Amino acid sequence: MAAPQALQLSSLDNVVVHTEENQIHEPAVDGFDYSQRGQWLRAAVLGANDGLVSVASLMMGVGSVKQDVKAMVIAGFAGLVAGAFSMAIGEFVSVCTQRDVEIAQMKRDKRKGLAENRNDEKLPNPAQAAVASALAFAVGAVLPLLAAAFIKQHKLRIAVVAVVASVALVVFGVVGALLGGTPVAKSSARVLVGGWMAMGTTFGLTKLIGSDHGMQV
Repeated sequence: MAAPQALQLSSLDNVVVHTEENQIHEPAVDGFDYSQRGQWLRAAVLGANDGLVSVASLMMGVGSVKQDVKAMVIAGFAGLVAGAFSMAIGEFVSVCTQRDVEIAQMKRDKRKGLAENRNDEKLPNPAQAAVASALAFAVGAVLPLLAAAFIKQHKLRIAVVAVVASVALVVFGVVGALLGGTPVAKSSARVLVGGWMAMGTTFGLTKLIGSDHGMQV
């Protein structure tokens, strides 16, 4: 009787060992912590989307009352420069505030004897965040500018800007979803519908104000 019991115990031990090994190695298939990408991913996606939607909407608004390609391009370029600086300043101030809060918390923890081994390299970098936001905004904003710069026909130019902006919005939504590990269809649809609302509202209201019944432009 001792031999069968020993065999049974040995078999159970092997099952337990293999089960533990599977449990240890299984999370490695999808064990990446996507939250680590949260801060820079948020800034990059927000900057690119903001640049694309802001400049495309601005150009379509100007195009609703002005048929001159130069007016649209100048308005879009002004929006690119102003928006990039605005994003950079806003991100710099935001990250500086976050950095100050974390430093203050570290000092309080140190006084209480609860300080962790944390160096300055792990603190957020305001300058890096500002540059990244400005560049992301510029990348998104330059797309509608390039789309409209070489098209003379007014209605075709408006249509091309809308199509290019829509395609870029879908691409940004897909890239953001893949990098963040979120549903692709939901993310893309959310970004696309939001961009359409911004461009359509800007086009309609500007055309209404600039029409014969509104303010003369």
